[in-house]
Amino acid sequence: GEAASSESSSTGQQQQQQQEQQQQLRRRTARRGGGASAAGGEPKAGNMGDSAYSFSLTTFSPSGKLLQIEHALNAVNKKGKTSLGIRAKDGVVLATSRKVPALVDLEGFHKVNSVTDSIGVVYSGLGPDYRVLLKRARKHAQAYYRKFLDDIPTSQLARGTAQVMQEYTQAGGVRPFGVSLLIAGYDDDGPQLYQADPSGAFFGWKATAIGQDFVNAKTFLEKRYNDDIELEDAIHTALLTMREGFEGEMTEHNIEIGIIDSSRKFRVLTPAEVRDYLDEAAD
Repeated sequence: GEAASSESSSTGQQQQQQQEQQQQLRRRTARRGGGASAAGGEPKAGNMGDSAYSFSLTTFSPSGKLLQIEHALNAVNKKGKTSLGIRAKDGVVLATSRKVPALVDLEGFHKVNSVTDSIGVVYSGLGPDYRVLLKRARKHAQAYYRKFLDDIPTSQLARGTAQVMQEYTQAGGVRPFGVSLLIAGYDDDGPQLYQADPSGAFFGWKATAIGQDFVNAKTFLEKRYNDDIELEDAIHTALLTMREGFEGEMTEHNIEIGIIDSSRKFRVLTPAEVRDYLDEAAD
């Protein structure tokens, strides 16, 4: 009698363990979004969460997204400092926040750079990724000059740079660039401003912003921008826009500005020039 009771108890424990294991398996499957329906039917593919695809660059999620590209945009819009560009009727201004730890030597840190004499660029996002794209853009511009003995149009440079970014969204073993670019130039078509994103998309803009506070900055620009704005006014508008979401005091050391006018020479303003514009904007 004792043997039969012991055997029955052991069998009951095994059945209980099997039931618990099955319940745990169902819970794990449900958390992944691929479990059976509440009615006990077949698993529904449409219920599978996008998170299951977040580590794949080349696989679309059921909702049609490439989640690694969205993560790259988060590196720009959540981690990158605010940058903006304004196209005036006689030039283009680029402005960006350059807030760094107090002990960093600012002489070796620049977010606004020239690609050619007539084209400049600013970024928000990962600085190392930006250096790679800046080098590729300069090589592309030089290749164009060797072939045609003329400066590359701003639109073609923007398209070529965006193409490089797009190529890093459809191959295994690579990742998207965690950076967005604003490209400013002046060519035969007049002043030009383009934005290139990690997806490889690029657009021409009258005024736009990228980085942490880009939504508020764009809203401010929409209120202040007009088609007849001149370069000097565009610089003041850029500083006022940056100030809207700026944490702490804005100085010539934590703001960087680049401009290009009808002379077709892109240049970065000196700290003294930035200080003068800040004083004028404060009046």
